[in-house]
Amino acid sequence: MLNMNFDKKIAIQTQLQSWVASPHAGVWRKPLAREDAERGHATSLVKFDPGSSFKEHDHPLGEEILVLSGTFSDHTGDYDAGSYFRNPEGFKHAPFSKEGCVLLVKLHQFQAGDDQHVVINTQKTAWSPGIGGLSVMPLHHYKGESTALVKWPKGEHFQRHRHFGGEEIFVISGEFIDEYGRYPQGTWLRSPHLSEHTPYVEQETVILVKVGHL
Repeated sequence: MLNMNFDKKIAIQTQLQSWVASPHAGVWRKPLAREDAERGHATSLVKFDPGSSFKEHDHPLGEEILVLSGTFSDHTGDYDAGSYFRNPEGFKHAPFSKEGCVLLVKLHQFQAGDDQHVVINTQKTAWSPGIGGLSVMPLHHYKGESTALVKWPKGEHFQRHRHFGGEEIFVISGEFIDEYGRYPQGTWLRSPHLSEHTPYVEQETVILVKVGHL
């Protein structure tokens, strides 16, 4: 197991990690949390070399993906950087990438009954006003669990707050900061249920945020 104690705060600067070969030729991973070697709960960065592919498969308890760079493809279409999608249990595909891509992937983490197939092009979706100067782009909500992109303007400070059900963050651009550290682009953070912090930024920063699921 890797980082499966959800009562512990985790911060990983993925840009400092080395890519690890997966069982599929041309597909590489940076494991962030993993229940077992090739099954169960997993959060990873995944890199497809140009021309690499998977055989058709499905995902027990679902698959959640954000395309960070390149173009990810399957039988439903081509998904450029900024594409977010959720493939529920029973959805089958044979993914590939002609030019190569890097993904943030979460496996085996859907709640029972969460069976909606979601595809969102975040590059073409409007931002909504959030608290203070923040802008928010909701991506998914189900039974208290929410996922969104949040854009922080330069110099924004946020009020101290508590994470009911925990919080998970991936820093897409810029640098996220709180009293515990500085988290540059590519950092993955997981904070436990009822943890608290007072975050801020010094430059415009975009993060993927998931709450209420731990």
